[in-house]
Amino acid sequence: MKTNLLSINSDAKTSKGNTGYLTGILYLTPAGQAGLKNLCPRASDGCKAACLYTAGRGKFSKVQQARIKKTKYLFEDRESFIDVLKSDIRILIRQAKEKGLKPAVRLNGTSDYPFHRLIDFEAFKNVQFYDYTKITQKALDFANGKLAKNYYIVFSRSENNWNECLKVLKAGGNVAAVFKNELPLTYNRFPVLDGDQNDSRFLDEQGCIIGLKAKGYAKKDKSGFVI
Repeated sequence: MKTNLLSINSDAKTSKGNTGYLTGILYLTPAGQAGLKNLCPRASDGCKAACLYTAGRGKFSKVQQARIKKTKYLFEDRESFIDVLKSDIRILIRQAKEKGLKPAVRLNGTSDYPFHRLIDFEAFKNVQFYDYTKITQKALDFANGKLAKNYYIVFSRSENNWNECLKVLKAGGNVAAVFKNELPLTYNRFPVLDGDQNDSRFLDEQGCIIGLKAKGYAKKDKSGFVI
């Protein structure tokens, strides 16, 4: 049975590295694309300009239209959307079991929406949920153990939120940052891990910078979003 909303190990983000997980990822439209509601409320100008929404398969019109359709579905019939999403997660669980892998789900592939308020992640106790976010309180809640035990959060650095990054790092969380060239060993005295090796962020050490190399439009960034 084919899933309707989740893409399962179908792109570079979720298929990199042999981490023992089968990953499903949900792609919606990000900050105000196609005139739809802004699903990235804390996106900076640099973040919007460098967004990976049109990177990889996302550059194709058919893929973008599918993401727009999913986003409209979420806001036009949220209850049905969540029901289908839960069904997709159950399908992923079965597929992972058949392959001898563990299931992982990232619901914000190109968005920053509070799905954790709509779905009881702990009801899917064998699934590892994870996300990147620019919402400071969400990242701090994770670092302080206030979110579901199977939900992992990485805070994202932009050109204007380093003070918030420091709060998350000092609380024991991780911060993703984009670098123009080779990744340094440290950044502002925090160790830098290579986040491009795989997307299984929940396996990372804590209190680190997750380094990502600039891709697509980010290579031309002049806002400070890219280090």
